[in-house]
Amino acid sequence: MASHYEASIRKPLVTGSKSYSDVSNDIARPVEGRANKQWWIVFGIALVAFLWGLGAIIYTISTGIGVWGLNKTVNWAWDITNFVWWVGIGHAGTLISAVLLLFRQKWRMAINRSAEAMTIFSVVQAGLFPIIHMGRPWLAFWVLPIPNQYGSLWVNFNSPLLWDVFAISTYLSVSLVFWWTGLLPDFAMIRDRAVKPFQKKIYSLISFGWTGRAKDWQRFEEVSLVLAGLATPLVLSVHTIVSFDFATSVIPGWHTTIFPPYFVAGAIFSGFAMVNTLLIIMRKVVGLEDYITVQHIELMNIVIMITGSIVGCAYITELFIAWYSGVEYEQYAFLNRATGPYAWAYWAMMSCNVFSPQFMWFKRLRTSIMFSFFISIVVNIGMWFERFVIIVTSLHRDYLPSSWTMFSPTFVDIGIFIGTIGFFFVLFLLYSRTFPVIAQAEVKSILKSSGDQYKALREEGKPLYTMPKRGKVTTYSVEADQTTNQTHS
Repeated sequence: MASHYEASIRKPLVTGSKSYSDVSNDIARPVEGRANKQWWIVFGIALVAFLWGLGAIIYTISTGIGVWGLNKTVNWAWDITNFVWWVGIGHAGTLISAVLLLFRQKWRMAINRSAEAMTIFSVVQAGLFPIIHMGRPWLAFWVLPIPNQYGSLWVNFNSPLLWDVFAISTYLSVSLVFWWTGLLPDFAMIRDRAVKPFQKKIYSLISFGWTGRAKDWQRFEEVSLVLAGLATPLVLSVHTIVSFDFATSVIPGWHTTIFPPYFVAGAIFSGFAMVNTLLIIMRKVVGLEDYITVQHIELMNIVIMITGSIVGCAYITELFIAWYSGVEYEQYAFLNRATGPYAWAYWAMMSCNVFSPQFMWFKRLRTSIMFSFFISIVVNIGMWFERFVIIVTSLHRDYLPSSWTMFSPTFVDIGIFIGTIGFFFVLFLLYSRTFPVIAQAEVKSILKSSGDQYKALREEGKPLYTMPKRGKVTTYSVEADQTTNQTHS
């Protein structure tokens, strides 16, 4: 008999009959213990990729942008493709944290921390590309409206590229504050458990004097809600503004009004896929299968399926509007995408983004860990191709057939992209060793309602309370004066 206040069909979000001390021990273990072999292998691969990319960046800046595959017709290619792709990946973190916090969704609690970290690290990767693309990054201050010896340099406030700078820097700073605020109780937990004086000193410094008093928790709740309220419009605005880079131009294939909502849906789509990729690896490497459960992965797969369908709808709308407009240039731009020399990229995009998420309609597939991992990687590849198709196929054949050209990346283009992927994973792996990857206080807050042992007792209709007994926590049933659950150390 299920109790009157809870639907019995909800699966537990914390498995393995965890007590509160088990939660603390499991979450602190990766930070306090030594890194295992799997961590070192993945870190080594990521570091090699990062160093290769760093070499490619140094070569680009010392030689010039001519080492890329750009030409006069296709003057934006891999750099802007990668920029938009990384900004898109950064979207899921704030969405999981802010929007699901406002809607009081319990399932966000085990995954929000890693999603927020992913947001910050991916926006850092995105920010690298405009700086490298300048060709002379030491003159980057020229884009700022500061008085100087050449007379005042005032930026063009009509340019969406400038809005990009404001939107992304605001997004990064709000996400960073939101992430750090959520980490305070966890830093305090590690500070209190630390044995080494240096570790204790560092964690007491970065926990900002957290004591766990009621006043601390009250302020924590208030600040979290305010930041969630600020971050929610940013989820929509950032990728909308990125889409204006294209939509405000007059190039066929870019000049479409559907871009803002379609870019936002695509960003959430690719962001959730990347969260899935990272969490499936993390739960195995760090041993957190009891907290990041199949239930979490299934719910994220449902979001991927819905946003993938929205993106598919946007693709079809683009084709329909191009046909309906009667503008030959617009019609040709889309015909060229599907049947021209870059048709392989277009069909790769369609199959990865529109067809592959439809497998998630089947419960057996969306609850399979290996299949979810495979689809999450396929979706990320597809979203990269989407940006490539939008940018390169719209540019490589313009109004003058005499200036038609093909773009092919050089080893430097490829090296920089692989380097940013390596840099992202280096940052993420270092984060997993120094920061608690799950918000332990939040997981403890849902243990009574979503822990498997408590759910089992409630299914039997036995109300329960916990009682400390000589350093142990024993769960008693009110009905019978006997222990109904195992005793936790």
